[in-house]
Amino acid sequence: MNRARLLVFNAALGPLDYRVPDGMEVEPGSVVIAPLGPRQILGIVWEPERLPATAVPDSRLRPLLEALPVPPLREPLRRLIEWTADYYIAPLAAVARMALSSGAALRGGGTATEYRLTGHEPARLTPQRAAALDALQGEQATIRELAHIASVSEGVLRGMVNAGLLEAVSVDVDRPYPRAQPDHAVPLLGADQQVAANRFVAAVDRAEFAPFLLDGVTGSGKTEAYFEGVAAALRAGRQVLVLMPEIALTENFLSRFASRFGTAPVVWHSGLKSTERRRAWRSLAFGEAQVVVGARSALFLPFARLGLIVVDEAHEVSFKQDDGVRYNARDVAVMRARFEASPVILASATPALESLQMAEAGIYEKLDLPDRFGGAHLPAIETLDLREHPPERGRWLAPPLVARLKDRLARGEQSLLFLNRRGYAPLTLCRNCGYRFQCPNCSAWLVEHRLSQRLACHHCGHETAPPATCPECGEPDCLVACGPGVERIADEIAEIMPEARVALVTSDTLTSRERAAQFVADATSGAIDVIVGTQLVTKGYHFPELTLVGVVDADLGLEGGDLRAAERTYQQIAQVAGRAGRASKPGEVLIQTRHPEAAVIAALAAGDRDAFYDAETEARREAGAPPFGRWAAIIVSSEDEAEARDAARAVGGAAPHLNDVLVLGPAPAPLSLLRGRYRYRLLINARRSTQLQDIIREWLGPLRFAPGVRIAVDIDPYSFV
Repeated sequence: MNRARLLVFNAALGPLDYRVPDGMEVEPGSVVIAPLGPRQILGIVWEPERLPATAVPDSRLRPLLEALPVPPLREPLRRLIEWTADYYIAPLAAVARMALSSGAALRGGGTATEYRLTGHEPARLTPQRAAALDALQGEQATIRELAHIASVSEGVLRGMVNAGLLEAVSVDVDRPYPRAQPDHAVPLLGADQQVAANRFVAAVDRAEFAPFLLDGVTGSGKTEAYFEGVAAALRAGRQVLVLMPEIALTENFLSRFASRFGTAPVVWHSGLKSTERRRAWRSLAFGEAQVVVGARSALFLPFARLGLIVVDEAHEVSFKQDDGVRYNARDVAVMRARFEASPVILASATPALESLQMAEAGIYEKLDLPDRFGGAHLPAIETLDLREHPPERGRWLAPPLVARLKDRLARGEQSLLFLNRRGYAPLTLCRNCGYRFQCPNCSAWLVEHRLSQRLACHHCGHETAPPATCPECGEPDCLVACGPGVERIADEIAEIMPEARVALVTSDTLTSRERAAQFVADATSGAIDVIVGTQLVTKGYHFPELTLVGVVDADLGLEGGDLRAAERTYQQIAQVAGRAGRASKPGEVLIQTRHPEAAVIAALAAGDRDAFYDAETEARREAGAPPFGRWAAIIVSSEDEAEARDAARAVGGAAPHLNDVLVLGPAPAPLSLLRGRYRYRLLINARRSTQLQDIIREWLGPLRFAPGVRIAVDIDPYSFV
């Protein structure tokens, strides 16, 4: 090959051709450095026939500068990148960039310098150094990463190095990971588990594409069943990817994995240090790492010998990326398995309706685990009509739920209260003039967080301290919290049962793997009486002494314009209900609601999942909604409101008039201002057979907009704000 076509990470440039100098060897997938004007750019060698470019004569080609010392991206990954870009109408370069997610990994081995506390504490410390000492206990990372962890400047930490409070440590960046042993602790499986495990093992041994839907009730042992497929892949010398929806969930999974295979798997998520990302990326690319557990971005890692993909909690909406490349990791995982010729397992106690339809159509093989492992029974579920059992004034827990909480505390058993709302209160206003605190960057209210003493926007991250006086009328001490968040529920428990040990579990409190591990240890050891948490506690955790679950506001998820609201509410409450009674003691679930007659609440109370899914299926079929029809959204945004509105009208005015395509909008988005940008949305509903991506490309392609306008396309949207 004396001529190479590069995919470069600048969508405006398109593919570029270069000359391969004598002595340099490249092939499709090779990662290279090339000149561009006076600069040097990164690129991936691609097949010319798959990446059209303007013809340039050989005599005008500039030579490549360097082929980087990493294995070429394999053909299955290149085909996945192309498919993802095509299906989600995303720039090819933006998708390919996710495969090169560690710039440091593209260079050869060596050492890196990290820093840790020496243990020396002088008598006198500045407030910043004292705060850093507290925050950095047990941490080891680069100066930049430690500064982020401690929320201080790098200068403060360099001063601590000079003062002997921090010491440098040399780290081998490419040290190998401990080897997992497939037969370390083989479990005794139940009959249904064994049937599923045998199917997974056979599929791994055949090394063919085979999609499975593992549908098992909470506590049925889904993880142990698919671990046998993992063991089969390890015996065959192939790699495994396990996708998790939440970083906080990985800690519990890691301990279970280590018990089964003798060592923890490799972890991949956005919270990793740069040296950890580099080590993991290179180990995978060279085929040394065996099992990776990660968030959705792990899907594009350059596995050398991928033999199995598992998507745990496959129904979770957090597998859908809502900005950048708006892909659904569950669906892309199935496509990666197809390109890799490997099995893929979608595991869930509450599968997505789309997955169930694929199983009904025979595209996925469905395996059922209908009973809890070890003879444990599913919990009894009861609704509490808040119209009949109103909470006391100023409180949010109904008297029957409070009585059950006190009973569990007296018996030494654990309880869990679920409310999917972070912070203390969702709205803060002035009791004198009614002023509401709103985010300056978004059309959303600021949420009071009393633990951190801040008012925060949950959309853009803006934070401010609560003011001493009302900004509108100047009245002092006039702020009042409206509605409950989990912090307020935790305070209520402290008032009702002051002797109870309460754990608050949200993304604000479980901010690291270490904190998640500490929570699991405390709950397992019985050091917690009542857990109050958001959706983080709805899945993955197994606490034998947890026998009561209270859903504080079951109606919350049914509010707003989410077209999947009923399904999402059912999944969330069914998952949190599944935390109760997972061992020998029976469990009980109380659902507080003002609408016990609502179909989703009634189905939960009756334990009739099939009836709910049947009704939801018919509603979707009638509406032409997925999986029976197709949705796409077009989001138009600009920092100038008039500019955004005019651009949205231009998009709407150019909409195609087709019998099988319905275009709704444009209209201001429910969250019409987000991160300082005004937003308009169009929603497209089409028949399943429609080539929707081609229609959207032909629709938007000829349109031209002002430089400040952004047009985003969301195929199969999950968020409608």
